[in-house]
Amino acid sequence: MGVVWVGLLVASLAVAAATGRVGALPGAIAESAARAVTLSLGLAGVLALWLGLMRVAEEAGIVRAFGRVARPILRRLFPEVPADSPAMGAIVMNVSANALGLGNAATPFGLKAMEELEKENPHPGTATDAQALLCALNTASVQLVPATVIALRAAAGARQPADILGATLVASACATVAAVASAKLLRRAFPAPPGRSRPPEGPGGSAAGTAEGA
Repeated sequence: MGVVWVGLLVASLAVAAATGRVGALPGAIAESAARAVTLSLGLAGVLALWLGLMRVAEEAGIVRAFGRVARPILRRLFPEVPADSPAMGAIVMNVSANALGLGNAATPFGLKAMEELEKENPHPGTATDAQALLCALNTASVQLVPATVIALRAAAGARQPADILGATLVASACATVAAVASAKLLRRAFPAPPGRSRPPEGPGGSAAGTAEGA
């Protein structure tokens, strides 16, 4: 990100110099900074309201109820993950939280799912098909309640900040279908190498400890 910001700054200076408007650049920077502060303050209140409502929904069990509905679908998408695996439970909760706009709550579930999937990874350090698919789902998740976008629109002064629900649902559904299809197609185009079992761990918690014990 540092490189991106430096690139934007250099590009702004170059354009200002090329158009002879270098003198207007400091004023534009100050004005943009003031607008950013105003937008952030307005966004904080609206976002806190939506996140609070989503937190109430989470405590009320709505997220878990949605997870029970999504579990059969996710079991088909992740056939290599056992139904009783902790990874499957974490995947269900991650997708459910993302769909309901609980991005902050979805992150721990996603990390937990990746951790559990890595335990069964025959090639540690290289993403398995299930891990790649989970990453795609987490990035392009269906959004039933786009709380962050609604908060941004409200802070920007939109008269009906929630009128994007239908468009967001369609767009995020298309993105999810594209992400899943891409992961499945790439899985066939680039099959994983044959798995290998992990070396057994010895008393010291490593393969070397086992060798020493032998």
